[in-house]
Amino acid sequence: MILIKGAGDLATGVANRLKKCGFNIVMTEISEPTTVRRTVAFSQAVYDKEVEAEGITAVLASKKEDINRILKDGNIAVIVDEEAKIIDEIKPDIIIDAILAKKNLGTYIEDAKIVIALGPGFTAGVDCHCVVETKRGHYLGKPIYSGSAIPNTGVPGDVGGYTKERIIRATNDGKILPISKIGDYVEKGDIVAYVNETPIFAEINGIVRGMLQKNINVFKGMKSGDIDPRCEKNHCFTISDKARSIGGGVLEAILYLQNTLK
Repeated sequence: MILIKGAGDLATGVANRLKKCGFNIVMTEISEPTTVRRTVAFSQAVYDKEVEAEGITAVLASKKEDINRILKDGNIAVIVDEEAKIIDEIKPDIIIDAILAKKNLGTYIEDAKIVIALGPGFTAGVDCHCVVETKRGHYLGKPIYSGSAIPNTGVPGDVGGYTKERIIRATNDGKILPISKIGDYVEKGDIVAYVNETPIFAEINGIVRGMLQKNINVFKGMKSGDIDPRCEKNHCFTISDKARSIGGGVLEAILYLQNTLK
């Protein structure tokens, strides 16, 4: 059994690949997930009870008995459990920290036989057995067994020649009201959402690939969506190249550590 902390789009890419390889998967989430790529995120099960991404279904659980039933049915279980206390009940063999908070929020190398973490904020051999690189570029998806991932730069990865311009950010504190839907084409200057009565404008032309749902609480500057300048609508509803690469790195790390850790 594998427990994955976090169920956002990157965590979903990892879970999807591992499930297809035969692992049982349990994922933990917060009570109000803020995943912008929610069309391919198992975190959406918190709102919709059951979601599907590329042939794999995730179902919301509320207790251990639910988890057992969901796994028996061949699905992934998602449980609202911000501190991942369910670990003490189900005792997973493998724990993957996929929260992507850019810092360690409470994962320890002693938590399971194999502990893997995604991205910066962790040191392999100290916090976990392996860190998987999450920064776009040459080393994306690389398992690191000693040391840390590339530090967070604060600049989104380049997609279609754009970095920070493709991110839709909240203009102030409040509740978001999307105007554009995931999959819509927008042009620079279009209003894509409001926070209270303040508009959010698109900074580039492209397809809205991610957008928070209506009435989610946001704060000024918070990532609330993204625009893909490549304008491939099917990208909005399929797991990203980045998530697939990270998933491959996690799978490699699990197989390697199973053979080396005694």
